[in-house]
Amino acid sequence: MSAGEHRSEDTSSHSGRHLDTPQADSRIAGTDSAPRRLCKRHTVAMVGLLLSLAGCMTQPPAPEVSGPIEVPETLSKVILPPLKAPAPESERRAQQRAESQRQPQVADTVDAEPPSDLWERLRRGFAFEDYDDPRIDAQLAYYVSHPNYLNRIAVRAEPYLYHIVEELERRDMPLELALLPIVESAFDPYAYSHGRAAGLWQFIPGTARMYGLNQDWWHDERRDVKASTRAALDLLTDLAQDFDGDWLLALAGYNAGPGNVRRALGRNERAGQPLDFFSLPLPRETRAYVPKLLALKRLVNDPAAFDLELQSIANEPHFEVVPVGGQIDLAHAAELAGMDSRELYLLNPALNRWATHPQGPHRLLVPRERAEDLRLGIAAIDPGDRLSWHRHVIRPGESLSIIAKRYGTDVGTLRTLNQLSSSTIRAGDNLLIPKASAPPSAYALSQGQRTAAREARFASDDNRREVRYRVRSGDSFWSIARAHEVSVAEVTRWNGMAPGDTLRVGRELLLWLPQAPNVQPAVASLCADSACALPEREAEVRRVGYRVRSGDSLARIAGRFGVTIAEITEWNGINPARHLQPGQSLVLYVPVTGTL
Repeated sequence: MSAGEHRSEDTSSHSGRHLDTPQADSRIAGTDSAPRRLCKRHTVAMVGLLLSLAGCMTQPPAPEVSGPIEVPETLSKVILPPLKAPAPESERRAQQRAESQRQPQVADTVDAEPPSDLWERLRRGFAFEDYDDPRIDAQLAYYVSHPNYLNRIAVRAEPYLYHIVEELERRDMPLELALLPIVESAFDPYAYSHGRAAGLWQFIPGTARMYGLNQDWWHDERRDVKASTRAALDLLTDLAQDFDGDWLLALAGYNAGPGNVRRALGRNERAGQPLDFFSLPLPRETRAYVPKLLALKRLVNDPAAFDLELQSIANEPHFEVVPVGGQIDLAHAAELAGMDSRELYLLNPALNRWATHPQGPHRLLVPRERAEDLRLGIAAIDPGDRLSWHRHVIRPGESLSIIAKRYGTDVGTLRTLNQLSSSTIRAGDNLLIPKASAPPSAYALSQGQRTAAREARFASDDNRREVRYRVRSGDSFWSIARAHEVSVAEVTRWNGMAPGDTLRVGRELLLWLPQAPNVQPAVASLCADSACALPEREAEVRRVGYRVRSGDSLARIAGRFGVTIAEITEWNGINPARHLQPGQSLVLYVPVTGTL
């Protein structure tokens, strides 16, 4: 299965997108239990909640890699009879997590001197046993043959790794889990997979919301260093409890979804086969995912055995959390702290805009040596200097959404700041609007600047030209890509999106087409005339037979293959109002260069 394939049997949170390779520096213990590993019935009730697990952008060793697994709608609606538990499931889990955080630490040894190097601290807290398996050897061979990869990872990990280790030790969790962001995101806080997963721990939107990570116009807490680490460790704790403390199965569940792991356990149990991770018939990506972590553990544990030298990371905090008391312009905050705005964003990657979120959290992570400067600056700042303001006179025909878009803010902020009880406004009234105090370049890694940098990177290619395309009703990534003779992966990459993202009618997409295009002239100007049709180019697609599975819908199949519902119904002569039946055969025409 290729990196863009979807499996509809269960949820997978992970995309399999490669984020670090030697060619492109962007990405790459369990206990042996018996059939009791097939969790008690009450834990199955969590399936519906955990089926949307955190996403992953794996680094691409040679062996097995595959794409995200879709969530069957039927599984997300499973309702089981309540048990005699005294508290709801969510309260039980919260209590269990709180108790685990009060337990003695894994690495609580009698060492007289703490290690000066963070890698050594990790080694002392490793708890998984050593496993022998060809899959681990294959991943190990990849890492050993690409020594620069681990050095790049060490540079990226330095600001975050100490905090992760601290949290794991506080919860008495194995320190091998501190290496998981290497597998997930290559320690890139801005990593975004084609499965819509984001951040160091690669949460997809649904799971993020379940674990308390807010996502809106101002910020995306999936990228927040502290919040996402808390959520990831909560999720891993829940999975470990569901699988009777078997961390390898918990990790498999983090990648493939616990439903997939349960079904694999059930198949092996019925066949009288072993129930350990290495014996389970798991998805292809997951069979490589856990061995990657075990290979990294082996390398970190004894790098000299592989003729490697890990770049040292000091065993001390890299950042401090400084309360800022309210919304503040990030260029101003960087100036108060005496630091570069890029470094400020890297420690606060959740922030999308030029200021912190108006509703909080009202704090910033800054390097330890800059924390006191920021504290003093915040204490001395005039409240009116936190943000710059503009007084806008409402014109006829304007709405709050139009005004918010013009000034780079959101409707909620305008309503709050101007004490509006609704979104109704009158021409001639004044609105107080916060605005950036510095030019865009002062907000180095805001969403706008990241987009601009991506566009500039493509614009530097003399062999390509820029084309702006406005999305029309019925469009899909595939139809747009096919019309312009590019791939879906290219269209989504150019626009910082994922194939699963919703295309809104009217949205403008940026396309970088060859200077000497081999598309038809009518396509090159696609759709200056909104009535023009997409050209049919049979040579660019292949005919695929698809058998409907339980839980499938037209929308799900269309999303998986990057086509529209209308196209599927036309190709198969079916009524879109009628339900699909498991086993029903469909004919699909999918792009050869797509993301299957």
